[in-house]
Amino acid sequence: VTAAMAFRRLCERAVGRRGPRHPGLLTRLQDRALVSSAAARGRCEALVYRKHGEPLRVIQLETLQSAELRDSDIRAQILAAPINPSDINMVQGTYPILPDLPAIGGNEGVGQVMDVGSKVTNLKPGDWVIPSDAGLGTWRTEAVGNMNGFIKVPNNIPLLCAATLGVNPCTAYRMLSDFETLKPGDSVIQNAANSGVGQATIQIAKAMGLKTINVIRNRPDLQQLTDSLMSLGADYIITEEALRKPEMKELFKKVPRPRLALNGVGGKSATEILRHLEKGGTIVTYGGMAKQPITVPVSALIFNNVKICGFWVTQWKLDHGHDLLQEMITQLCNLIQAGMLRAPVCNKVNFQDYQTALKAATTPFISSKQILIM
Repeated sequence: VTAAMAFRRLCERAVGRRGPRHPGLLTRLQDRALVSSAAARGRCEALVYRKHGEPLRVIQLETLQSAELRDSDIRAQILAAPINPSDINMVQGTYPILPDLPAIGGNEGVGQVMDVGSKVTNLKPGDWVIPSDAGLGTWRTEAVGNMNGFIKVPNNIPLLCAATLGVNPCTAYRMLSDFETLKPGDSVIQNAANSGVGQATIQIAKAMGLKTINVIRNRPDLQQLTDSLMSLGADYIITEEALRKPEMKELFKKVPRPRLALNGVGGKSATEILRHLEKGGTIVTYGGMAKQPITVPVSALIFNNVKICGFWVTQWKLDHGHDLLQEMITQLCNLIQAGMLRAPVCNKVNFQDYQTALKAATTPFISSKQILIM
């Protein structure tokens, strides 16, 4: 039985094991959303940028006319939306895909359906939805789009889990499932373990029965961060500096060498985690926060036959379509409902205070994800 198969069975069992969390609170939240949207019908507020540059300089809060609802469209009030590194890169103009200008920031979030067009049959008012792909522009109070551009999620999961579901947990799940056939007891090594992807990887890997070796940068609050990651289910936490020391050999007497390495940093960090792979293992790069190229030792290719791959969840969604995405989201939501997948460490910021959130999102060593609450 592979880790992925065990994970799917666990998801199926989890559905019936736990009921809705705080249904009364969620009902009140939904009612409040319906009232506030009705009061502002016809207009919405949005964080707009008309040129590329540093977010604090180019993003402005503007009031826009709401789009017309067509037959296959839904209108959703955005409840919460995170600020991800890729969102910042889009505003800066450095991301591989860029919307036409002027544009509304944000690619992830959760909304509540307010109205549906006459041809919409799979969604109804009151449902929660997340974007199925990048480009919606979620830093706004209201969005209108084709029904196929949204994925339904349960409205009894925590708001922050729903708002942060579409990018990082999906990235972690796919990388753990698609590149190596892992069995319970196998290990995975990752850098950027405190990132959104890193935190999701720890939890999903634990649900799969995998061990995680988690690499983080040294910092003033190292013990606090270590305790936080351990509470998510991390098995081993080491610093970038310790990764280069001979003591790593002692670690691999306790846990097998990993067949899979996940790289969100690049540069020396990627080279070092690659050195610890099992022969024939795979390193998957999904980010490059260090903005440095990866240097691969020739010996790793010749004598260890290490495979080097990349992963971009946006491309996966384009290649695999709506149904497979819905299936994956459902499995992840089952884990959330079972208490096995929590949102990353978050800082909730009122939508009107967006500049505070943008500043924090672009400040080094701030591990909490900034979430705009509309």
